[in-house]
Parts: sequence; C-alpha cells; structure tokens
Amino acid sequence: MEARGETASASNRPACTPRTKARSLAPFLSKTYELVEGSKAPDVVSWNEEGTGFVVWLPQEFSKCVLPMYFKHCNFASFIRQLNTYQGFKKSASDRWEFRHEKFQKGRRYLLAEITRRKCEPSVFPTFLKACEKCPPPIENDLLEENKVLQQKNAELLSQIKHYKVLEAELLKCLSQYVR
Repeated sequence: MEARGETASASNRPACTPRTKARSLAPFLSKTYELVEGSKAPDVVSWNEEGTGFVVWLPQEFSKCVLPMYFKHCNFASFIRQLNTYQGFKKSASDRWEFRHEKFQKGRRYLLAEITRRKCEPSVFPTFLKACEKCPPPIENDLLEENKVLQQKNAELLSQIKHYKVLEAELLKCLSQYVR
C-alpha cells in the first residue's frame, strides 16, 4: 500500500521541476511591507492610488511614530539608504516621498521574495537627497524651521543667563558690605 501511495504522490509532481534557489525574505522588506500594508496612520504613510508604490506623507511623524515600531532606529535618511540597497526601488515623485518597485505592490506580498539586493555598493548619497537650489526636500524645510526656533530659544536663554549673572554680581556686592 505504501508503494501505491508513493507512486500516486510522485505522479502528482511535475516530471521536470526546475530547481530554484530558495530565497529567504529580507527582514527589511518584510517590515517595510507590513508598515505600509498595515498602516494605522494612512495620513503618515500609505500605498499610492494604484497600489504600485508607497508614499511617506509626513516624514517627521513617520520617523517618530512609525519607524521605531518596526526598526531599531527612527532615522528617515537611514530608512531611505536601506531601501536603496535593493535593486529597482526608485523615488517616483519629485514633490513627495513616493517610492516604487515593480515587485512591491499592494496585496502581493509573495512578490517580495523576488526583490534582490544591489550587486554593487549603493550610492553613499542618493541624488534625490541632494539639496537643490529651487526647492529643498520637505524634511529639510522642517529642520530649518526647527533650527530657527531653537536658535531663538537659545538666544533668549543666553539673555536670561546674562541678566541673572548681573543680579548675582549685585547680590554679592551687597553681601560683601555686610560681611566685613
């Protein structure tokens, strides 16, 4: 009976099966797919309209809230560098952080196994991250604004320190009169 079972199961298999190297799914790709597919904040990150790519709508919130849930860091630039280590990922819009890959599609998780790493070293500084004179990337505008606010607060604090040092000097002068 066992021989029959073996014969039956063997006949269900294709005669010539091409051997393919079994690829394990890269954790980065899996996590990236999960964060887009299961996004609880579609205003921060979501699939594009066609489901052929994803858009990071709010990079700062993405860095603070989404990245730490899936990765050991909260650095948007590091996320992009990692994305660029895979062959075929491209930034597909100049006015927003949209990325596409023909094998990274909504509802087609099984295609992720076909995405491969680049053969050569990825660019240290991707061209779309370089500053342009006309329009700096949205995240740069946010950082510049935050920097201005911090500089103003720093100036205010320095002014307060100067004021308190003057008060301290006056107090010490008064106290020295009474100590003598």
